Amino acid sequence: MSVESDWWQNLETPPVGVGLKGEHYADVLSLRPKLSFFEVHAENYMSEGGAHHRYLEEIANHYALSVHGVGLSLGSAEGVNPKHLERFKQVVERYNPVLVSEHLAWSVQEGTYLNDLLPLPFTKECMRILRDNISHVQDTLGRQILIENPSSYVSFTESEYAEPDFLCELASRTDCGLLLDINNVYVSGSNMGWDPHTYLSAISADLISEVHLAGHTLKNVGEGEIRIDDHGSEVCEGVWDLFRETIQRIGWKPTLIEWDSNIPPFHQLLAQANRAADVLEMAVENKAFEDA
Repeated sequence: MSVESDWWQNLETPPVGVGLKGEHYADVLSLRPKLSFFEVHAENYMSEGGAHHRYLEEIANHYALSVHGVGLSLGSAEGVNPKHLERFKQVVERYNPVLVSEHLAWSVQEGTYLNDLLPLPFTKECMRILRDNISHVQDTLGRQILIENPSSYVSFTESEYAEPDFLCELASRTDCGLLLDINNVYVSGSNMGWDPHTYLSAISADLISEVHLAGHTLKNVGEGEIRIDDHGSEVCEGVWDLFRETIQRIGWKPTLIEWDSNIPPFHQLLAQANRAADVLEMAVENKAFEDA
């Protein structure tokens, strides 16, 4: 099984990228920003042709790509849809990305695709389902995939694992990697009342092959408030603080800025990526100082 987790090790600049949107194709090709990679959603490229493929093929001549799935529904008890998996495989083979990832979620029931990434209980039965589905996907692709931690709004009373323990055991059982979405940790911790620092410290650096950063929305609900993971704004200061703390512990990891709604001008997205690169550079300087 191919594992591409070390592709960035020889880069001269921090391994930072952004999610690629159609609104920014022309900006990327004209500006050629100093980014290490771009991430695309696999489902947006499952057609055979079109302008979006022509743009992506040109961008792929200059940058590494990450393919991020949103529809494999790895938590489905009925298994992964073979037709969807075949289309997913075709995207991966066409673009040969350095990273391939999916969500810890389910979104399909008897062939009907739901427009959401639905949560899973952290049980032994769910572990078995995910183990089988992830192993099948990896065997089909012939390479490792990364699993992204969810953003949560409610909990299941029947859960038998804490979330980070569940992720770590799942990685151990399948040899998948983890995509650590720090915004999701921040959102879930705030909504569920647990400590994000404790969560992050429970995940081994060796399991993490990519980091995501994104914005979210704070909404008032009755007398309380809830954070909604909508990827529609800049990364908040609380998430930046967690990112700095995490990078100090785990070292450099490929880091992506996600912005999927209320798409901003490209320069605003690039500014967020540059801030992430600064955090990675500062972590190196601090480490050198500590080792001196």
